Amino acid sequence: MLTVDRYFEDYALGEVRRSVGRTITETDIVLHAGQTGDFFPHHMDAEWTSTQPFGQRIAHGTLILSVAVGMTAGDINPQSMSYGYDGIRFIKPVFIGDTITVAAEIVDRVEHPKRPATHGYLHEKVTVTNQRGEVVLVLTHLYLVNRRP
Repeated sequence: MLTVDRYFEDYALGEVRRSVGRTITETDIVLHAGQTGDFFPHHMDAEWTSTQPFGQRIAHGTLILSVAVGMTAGDINPQSMSYGYDGIRFIKPVFIGDTITVAAEIVDRVEHPKRPATHGYLHEKVTVTNQRGEVVLVLTHLYLVNRRP
């Protein structure tokens, strides 16, 4: 990990970060179920899901969200912190053996309404695709970022 000081003014609209791929495994799904308590058959019961429309187990949407956000967290920026997520949509299912990649694009820069001289918000559109190039998840990641002193 690299520590990089980037202030609100240093980010440009349209700036994009792209990840390498990561394959989702059965172990990922089992661990996520244990951590969250979500043992619904859609994720855990291969026999039952074989009778359902997708025909196989699907990864938890929250697992894919967590993995995708982690895939974009390469450098540490002490001038920025996550403020939350908006517009989370699980577009298509992710199956065991699917490989996901992530693109994160700065789509908006907004001054802080109460502290515009010292802070701003970045809105980063996060798009997760599978190995077939199909979008499986989208969200907006919000960052609270210090302005340059």
